[in-house]
Amino acid sequence: MDAYADKLVHWLKIEAGRSRKQKRTVKQLHADLVALGYDGSYPRVATFAREWKANRLREQQMSGRGTFVPLAFEAGEAFQFDWSEDWAVIGGERTKLQVAHFKLSHSRAFIVRAYPLQTHEMLFDAHVEAFRVLGGVPRRGIYDNMRTAVDKIGVGKARQVNLRFQAMASHYLFDAEFCNPASGWEKGQVEKNVQDARHRLWIPIPSFPNLAALNVWLEERCIAYWREIPHGELPGTIADVWAEEQDYLMRPTRPFDGFVEHTKRVTPTCLIHLERNRYSVPASFANRPVSVRVYPDRIVIAAEGQILCEHPRIIDRSHSNPGRTVYDWRHYLAVIQRKPGALRNGAPFTELPESFRRLQGHLLKRLGGDREMVEILALVLQHDEQVVLQAVELALAGGVPTKTHILNILHRLIDGTTPPDTIDAPQALRLTQEPLANVERYDALRAEGRHAS
Repeated sequence: MDAYADKLVHWLKIEAGRSRKQKRTVKQLHADLVALGYDGSYPRVATFAREWKANRLREQQMSGRGTFVPLAFEAGEAFQFDWSEDWAVIGGERTKLQVAHFKLSHSRAFIVRAYPLQTHEMLFDAHVEAFRVLGGVPRRGIYDNMRTAVDKIGVGKARQVNLRFQAMASHYLFDAEFCNPASGWEKGQVEKNVQDARHRLWIPIPSFPNLAALNVWLEERCIAYWREIPHGELPGTIADVWAEEQDYLMRPTRPFDGFVEHTKRVTPTCLIHLERNRYSVPASFANRPVSVRVYPDRIVIAAEGQILCEHPRIIDRSHSNPGRTVYDWRHYLAVIQRKPGALRNGAPFTELPESFRRLQGHLLKRLGGDREMVEILALVLQHDEQVVLQAVELALAGGVPTKTHILNILHRLIDGTTPPDTIDAPQALRLTQEPLANVERYDALRAEGRHAS
């Protein structure tokens, strides 16, 4: 092997840096040596490779648990962040969640928050909520090379940071530091917090009606643990050291507006498509491009420097279910004013308030009821919707469900005047002499009257 040892060591170093699926086997290395003139056996090459790997592991202190340097952090110096996957019962269904973990490196105060996905908007919201609970922002954040923050890993510590993530870090004025690949010990505090939280919070599996209720419970449990867990290196509990660290944290002026923006074109049916679902947009922007701002729990649609509308966000990770459509019937009022017949079977108008639906049932039975109903619905464009609904309910209760009567009631509600229940006539108008039914008086008039002839 002496004549080929250097060549084989060179090949072994190259293979050690490759992924498991791309590495050449020792049999392939033996075949390559044979092609260069080596006439030894395969077991000799295998023994050489095994001894080289063992020596390499010993040199890198990785044959056992490894050797590390204890880390110490100043107050307000750094926080550590990591994601984990855990399970909870949400709305009666067992759901896999992506859990964000924050931990202050000095006081060791931690916060845990659950999300349905590991996306940019979820990451930004996790930072906003963590800085709110922790009371401020440290000067440095320590992360692994997650895709929501790092677009490309360079040589050494060089990273091509995602522009949106960089905007958030600039907003909060902290420096983002990324660990070396496969070097979890560089943020060991939060790595251990992931393990501890699994036993403290996720066993047994928590059950809540929705994700918001789960996150409220997680926040309360984390703060309670601060008061119970001793710091370990400094006197007192985590809560005691955290209270002292507050003076060293930066106070953010306002939360980061952590949305992810997409440009979408509105369809002729006044809808935009996002994540297999559809959301309605005001009809005046049909067939036009709009900006869709995606937040963890909602989407906001904007155009021409103004907010057009907002919808709750639908997140369904099951690809077997068909996409859903979220309508706002107000967005289609401009259309039905030109096409009142579409009101009768229009899909957006199946979600009308109950008072409007009852009124529609009365009006559509008469001729021209479609247009009259459209004109009543259009009142919400000029007046408060609750006031219009109140006028409709009063008209229905009075048994006069007509446009004229509803307008009359609406104007009285807006002016603050109400009709009296009874009308008291003054005494001067009271009838004192009851008229008698006397046909003879009519005959007398006929006898005394003059004829034109």
